[in-house]
This record gives sequence, C-alpha cells and structure tokens, in this order.
Amino acid sequence: MAVKRNRWLIGGILFLAVAALLAVSLGPLIQAAFNQNPGYDNSVPTATETDRRAELEGRANGYELVLEREPDNQAALEGLVEARITLGDLAGAAEPLARLAELNPQEPRYSVLLAQTKQQLNDLEGAAQTYRSVLTSTPGNMEALQGLVALLVQQERPQAAIGLLQDTLKTAEQSNQIQPGTIDVIAVKLLLGQIYADQSRFEDAIATYDTAIQDAQTVSSTPDFRPILAKGLILREMGNEDEAQPLFESALSLAPVQFKDRIQQLINQPPVSEATENPPSEDVPSLNEAPANQPAEAPPETVTPEPAEAPEAVESDAN
Repeated sequence: MAVKRNRWLIGGILFLAVAALLAVSLGPLIQAAFNQNPGYDNSVPTATETDRRAELEGRANGYELVLEREPDNQAALEGLVEARITLGDLAGAAEPLARLAELNPQEPRYSVLLAQTKQQLNDLEGAAQTYRSVLTSTPGNMEALQGLVALLVQQERPQAAIGLLQDTLKTAEQSNQIQPGTIDVIAVKLLLGQIYADQSRFEDAIATYDTAIQDAQTVSSTPDFRPILAKGLILREMGNEDEAQPLFESALSLAPVQFKDRIQQLINQPPVSEATENPPSEDVPSLNEAPANQPAEAPPETVTPEPAEAPEAVESDAN
C-alpha cells in the first residue's frame, strides 16, 4: 500500500512542517509517558525507580487532597497532570487537563495537550472534537491543525485531511488581513504536500511545495530551506535524482547549523522504493523536533509545568 510504502519518507517531510508549526512541543511528554508506562514493562524495577514512583504517587495524592478543598487550584491541577503523566497514567491526567482547559479558554495549549492525551487513549472522536474546538476559536493554531491532520491520517481519512488543509488555506488571506500572522501559510502547505506525497500524488506535492517556495520568497528575502528539501525528496522518489541534487545542496546551504546534520540524514536515505525492506533507523528526525529556520537557542517553554512542588507549597499558592 502507498501509505506503508512511503511512511518513512513522509515522516521526514512532516518533520519539516511540524518543526515550523510548534512553538511549544507537547507530544514528547505524552509519548514518553505512554512508552514508559510501567504497565507495559516486564522488567523488575530498581530500588531507585521504586522510590521515584513512590515519590510521584505521594505527590499525586497530595495534589488530590488540595483539590478536594480547592477544585480550581491551578497549581495543584498542573502538578497532578505532571505527576500522572510521568507515572504513565494518561487516563488519570485527562480529568485535570480538561479542568485546566476549562479554566483557561484563552490558552489553547491545555486543550491541545488534552486532545493528544485522548488520542493516545484511543478516544479518537473525543480528540477530534477537542482539536476542532481549538480551531474554531483560533483557526491558525498550528498545534491543533497538525494534531487533527495526524489523527485523520491515523483513521485512514487522507481526503478529509486534505480538505481541512485546503479550507484553511482558503481562509488564510482574509484571516491574515484582519490579523497578520494568524495562519502560517507556508507551514500549512508543507503539511498539505506531505499528505499528497503520502498518497503518492507526487505531482500535487511538488506543485504545493513550489507555491510554498514562492510564498517564502515573497515574505522574506531569505529562501526557506524546508519546501526546497521536501521537493528534492519527492523528485528523488520519482527517480529524478539529477533534479533533486541541486535542491538538496540548496537546502543544506540555507538551513540553520543545528539542522544540517538531520537534513543530511534525510538526504542520505535511499529512495523509498529501494528501502521498503530496510526502513531507516530511528535516528531519522521525528515529528516533534525543534522549530526549523530558527537560530540556535534554549529550548522553548513547554506546556507542562515546572517540576511539581510539594503539596504544602501548592496549598500556600492558593491563598
């Protein structure tokens, strides 16, 4: 099937889009918690791991006691979310996350994190509703858009994902006239090209990347390396290696230093048609890498709170 055949290539291209979309990366914490959930680990925990788990469970219990007295104590809600996610208890994190989202309707990050949690718990309908709720209030929220697109692809509904992105592009001009920067057109086109490539609609993908390259030149005098690299990867997949190589060289020359090695990994991978039986290693960039086309700097602040303080400190915060 085309979806399976192109999966690693698509992951590489989608990395380029997502890098531009997420000012804050929410997924890694949930994914790490899902992967490290003790319920999936048959190994015997060490004394240190046992102590750490006991500490986290104690913190969670403390936050729950605070919330019994002060249900809307946001410091306690955030601490409980962090503790439960770290413990791998995604189901237990969903309720306080939902409350945080209700208390902070102007801050969509909580809703996006809630949608991602629901998606990990296989509540796909609930996740989609939460993503759409965010997009209704903030149509240009790229975290929610990328999450909903990924969910639709997971449900094997690529045409719905394409329609969602096309509708977003149709409203982008008007939205950006009202409030500049509301919708990142280039990032949306990178996602759209990825979905086309996922369906082996390579000509549509190339056409989409061409318009993204043109848009980048219009917005800034400095070309954007991401659609250039994406187009090169598609051309190579189509067997046009001679056309792809100049694009690879251009993308490498334009990319920020911190991304050159990762881009080289993508370039070094053979075409999918040659790699079907030997998928690339896990070193290929993931979907939640740091933002592209940005200077090297300290990692951005995440949605999840700073390391949780003792419940006594949370109680004092509420006063």
